[in-house]
Order: sequence, then structure tokens, then C-alpha cells
Amino acid sequence: MQLSTTKTDCSVVALYRFFPVGDPDGLRAALTELCDQNGIRGTLIIAGEGINGTVAGDQRGIDALVACLEQLDGFSGAEIKYSTAEEMPFRRLKIRIKKEIVTMGVPDVDPSRDRGHYVDARAWNNLISNPDTLLIDTRNDYEAAIGTFEGAVDPHTATFREFPAWVKENRALLEGRKVAMFCTGGIRCEKATAYVKSLGIEDVFHLKGGILKYLEDVDAGESRWNGECFVFDERVAVGHGLVEGDLTLCRACRHPLKPEERKSPEFIEGVSCPHCHDKRSDADRERYAQRQRQVDRALARGEAHPIGRVQLKRSAS
Repeated sequence: MQLSTTKTDCSVVALYRFFPVGDPDGLRAALTELCDQNGIRGTLIIAGEGINGTVAGDQRGIDALVACLEQLDGFSGAEIKYSTAEEMPFRRLKIRIKKEIVTMGVPDVDPSRDRGHYVDARAWNNLISNPDTLLIDTRNDYEAAIGTFEGAVDPHTATFREFPAWVKENRALLEGRKVAMFCTGGIRCEKATAYVKSLGIEDVFHLKGGILKYLEDVDAGESRWNGECFVFDERVAVGHGLVEGDLTLCRACRHPLKPEERKSPEFIEGVSCPHCHDKRSDADRERYAQRQRQVDRALARGEAHPIGRVQLKRSAS
């Protein structure tokens, strides 16, 4: 099926839900057939603990997928976010079975049973303004570096797998306090609250819908958010109202770059940036340079390219 690339014809849905999946292989087969029949592309991750992913297609196909998922026992109440795209944002369909839909690496953590209390975006400010509340950013260090909530503790974790160790090392900070956690879309902090509760800490909360829902619902004048929010798509980062921000992406290491970092002598488009220049070999940089030359040639011919489209957009803005 060939999808239209007009703004109204490509619908994008991001979703997750922690719920028991008894037959991940059977669910994968059913969803693969449905998505293939409807021209849906993107990624879905299935595990015994639930489902997570972002896919795109025409509205009819996306509606069919969501309707199928809503027939599953336990899927009701899933966090679902809709948006549109000018062009199909994914090159193919990937439906994978993994041990976890968001990887923490700690067995027997069950967010469907033990997660913390949801707090919606409009009630979040009251919670985090309380001096007895410990506010924790559960995202990776490069995400927190470009934006976070006022007063938030940054664990400086490179991956979510490092979060449990940080909690154990800093448990004294959490004891006897309200613990509020947040992440980009809600899935990571939901699992983080379940883990913290498994340690016997009960007064635990998380931001429903994540930072993106907060930036969508809360006016900038009332906001306690500073900076931009990193997103895992070609917008790179967004601000209030989910308006695209000023950051770009290093195509070598995928680290978000501020405008001043692009002026560094260590920044070479598609090849290196100040965050990865000294971490890559000459062979790596040559491989990246070859890829960038392909992008440049495609742009010169006016042809579409998965990376080149974004670079052309950035240069025109």
C-alpha cells in the first residue's frame, strides 16, 4: 500500500501500556498481519509486561490498530498520543519481542500492579512546589542537560539500567518524603515508580503523560519547566505548546546540539561533534563522511533522503 504524504493522510500514534501479555508471539503475529494489511510502519515492542511503540499510517489503518489493541484484556487506559506527519516518518515496520518494553534490567518489577500515583499535568506544579517533595528526572543525562523541571535531581545516568543502582546509593534522599518522578512520555517514570515502591517507599508519584503532556497543557507563564524537551524523532526537541526547538542532532552520535556547539571546530556535519569527536576512530569518521557525501549529492539533485530531508529543513529555517 502506498501512503499519501500529505499532512492529513499520515497519522502517527505513540502508545504504551503495562499489562500482562500471555502470548507475545501470538500478539506479534496478529499485529504484523494487521499492520501489513494497512500499510502501517514504525516500531512496536512487545513483552510479557506490556506493549510500547510508535507507528504511522493513514487514519483508517491507525484506527484499526488501536481498535485491535483495545480488545486486549488490560490494554484499556493505555497512554495514547496522536499526531500527524507531512511524510511517512518510518521506513519499515518492526515488531519485536523483548524481555521489557522499557529496559531497566530488574526482574519482577510490575508497573501494572505497583506503580506510583498518577498526577496530571495541571496538578503537577502543586506537588513539586511542596518542599517535602523530592523531584527526580528519570531520563538519560543528555536529555536532562537540555531541559528539566526547576529543582529536579539529575541522577546523571547514561541509560535507564543505571537508575536502580542510583536509587540504592541515594535511598536516604527518598526516605520519609514524597517522591515525584518524570520522563518524556510517561513510560519510564511509571516503571521507575514501581521499582521505588518495591523497595518499600510508598509515597511515590509520577507525571501522567510525561513532559510532553505538561508542555502541551500548561501555559509557559505558569510553567516550572526550563529549557527544551528532547524527543526521539526528527524534531530533536520541543518547548511549550510542543513547538519545535532550536536543537539539532549530531548524525554520528545522535547527541542533541545547541546552536553554539555547531560552531565548534569539532563539529563536522554528519561526521562529528564536541560530544563524540574524541570517541570515534578515523575509520568511523571516514564512514560517516561517506554517508554525508551521499546526503549532499541527494540534496544537490533535489532527491529525498532520510537524513538529508532534515538537514535541508534546518538550513532553510
